[in-house]
Amino acid sequence: MTSTTSMHGFSRLGNGSSNSPSPPGSPRLRHGRSKTAGTSRGAGGGGVGEAKLQNFAERLVYLVISAVYRRRGVLLFAPLFYISAMLLYMGTLGLDVVSKGSGKLSAPPGSVYRSPLVFNKLWPLMEAENNQISDLLLNVWNPRQVWKPCDNQGTPQTGIMERPKTNGFIIIEANGGLNQQRLSEKAMVSEKGIGRDLRLREKGFDFDAVITAWQGRVSTLKQCLGLGICDAVAVAGLLNATLVIPIFHLNSVWRDSSKFGDIFDEEFFIYALRNHVNVVRKLPEDILQIFDNNISNIVNLRLKGWSSPTYYLQKVLPKLLEMGAVRIAPFSNRLAHAVPSNIQGLRCLANFRALRFSEPIRMLAAKMVDRMVMNSSSSGGKYISVHLRFEEDMVAFSCCIYDGGEEEQREMDIARERSWRGKFRRRGRIIRPGAIRMDGKCPLTPLEVGMMLRGMGFDNRTSVYVAAGNIYKADKYMAPLKQIFPRLETKETLASSEELAPFKGHSSRLAALDYTVCLHSEVFVTTQGGNFPHFLIGHRRYLYEGHSKTVNPDKRKLALLFDSPNIRWDNLKRQLRDMLHHSDVKGSELKKSSGSLFTYPMPDCMCKQAPVKNEY
Repeated sequence: MTSTTSMHGFSRLGNGSSNSPSPPGSPRLRHGRSKTAGTSRGAGGGGVGEAKLQNFAERLVYLVISAVYRRRGVLLFAPLFYISAMLLYMGTLGLDVVSKGSGKLSAPPGSVYRSPLVFNKLWPLMEAENNQISDLLLNVWNPRQVWKPCDNQGTPQTGIMERPKTNGFIIIEANGGLNQQRLSEKAMVSEKGIGRDLRLREKGFDFDAVITAWQGRVSTLKQCLGLGICDAVAVAGLLNATLVIPIFHLNSVWRDSSKFGDIFDEEFFIYALRNHVNVVRKLPEDILQIFDNNISNIVNLRLKGWSSPTYYLQKVLPKLLEMGAVRIAPFSNRLAHAVPSNIQGLRCLANFRALRFSEPIRMLAAKMVDRMVMNSSSSGGKYISVHLRFEEDMVAFSCCIYDGGEEEQREMDIARERSWRGKFRRRGRIIRPGAIRMDGKCPLTPLEVGMMLRGMGFDNRTSVYVAAGNIYKADKYMAPLKQIFPRLETKETLASSEELAPFKGHSSRLAALDYTVCLHSEVFVTTQGGNFPHFLIGHRRYLYEGHSKTVNPDKRKLALLFDSPNIRWDNLKRQLRDMLHHSDVKGSELKKSSGSLFTYPMPDCMCKQAPVKNEY
């Protein structure tokens, strides 16, 4: 049998495809169907046939129990029945319940925004604790295990290893924001809809608002457009191809004209990958001439989602060898999570080592971090960072109700119509803000973040950095957070207007500043999910020996706590400190089979260290 290498050129995978047949299906457990099975048992058997079924309800219960007993497979449909019942309930019944005695309607616990009432009651108790020095920030985390970057993944080497001749050039094009460029996860918009979305942009459709809202809305999946640089590196290594520095098309959607070299250190990217993947800044002239000096003439391969390494070897490699260069666009979701360990190692190398920010970003970000450390002298130079998702579009998309009354409702209606053109006014659509809040889907307000951190034990001398866009009614909603934590900073207060001037109008570069300051904080707080915190949490695990040092609050529980105006301060603190402890335990979580190494780098990118034994 001819090997894959001889037919298709050198690859990292070799001929490792396995053709083992699929396992046979499990035989179905069969039970007797005798109609007299339930009635023909002896008196000592306790048969159900001897029971007298007095009414319809008893007969119905009997039939259900009999069906389950005879066909245990029915239990497989139990989750479906439960979900259907819940959907029916949510669609037909309101959330209001009648309180006993009064006959008046009252909202279920956790369905109403009463955080200001709770704060007004508890503030005197918080204020009484002001200036009490707490050492919580010095020992907030207690990692159970120590992980380090694996020595065999991306270890710097001297010199340049002799590598086999390249099989050709791969060209990819990237759309999306800062973290979308780094990651390759599920696309927010279908590929067929990209052209339509760009036409909507030209007509004035506020696509930024859609992306902003969806990034916060979906916390378990990193919704994004465009290419993942890290996956491109992995594919280039798999096929022994030369990767051309990605071309960014940010302006069409993100209104950002930044190129790869404006955001990332291009020279370092090439250097860090030199012993693993060939990377060039542009296509060589001799190759370009083959295609009449027009990249558009190079064949564009449209691949199926989550393609396996074997698929690339069978479908892409032959074309690459034949043509000398191929384009792959779009590239999101085009490489499976499960790949050989050496290819997975390329993802780790690209993501955590090769991709570093450009020098202008690094220089200003380093100054900002230094200033945060200087402002945190009372806590040993340690500070808290918060990714706050309370922009107007985020609030509007959530459909949550806060305390703005009719004015807030009018502003949110305008924002939703401006950004989503009738999406929330479709016939038959039912929006239940109370249910959304109870489910923990409402963006946390700055006040709620402040009360949460204070209840966890962080004192008013703690320095807090807020990474955020334009906060909805910032003067109103940010005031309580500043009241609770006076040492509050943002990039606008931490850096001068002159320092920020070169970054204005470039959302990816501004996000890189926020990212770096958050990366080096002792505590990072995520409030609404999205690409930014998911990638940052993984990077923090890689940097801090496997622990994310991240507070990921239980927002369902917070909805209940902050909807209790009569709650005692001691009780609130106890429950919030339990929540902090839970985040501590989850900080060292390992990647599951369906997880992403960009958020969970252990064990693919990091190796467990043996405990150090103390010798006396």
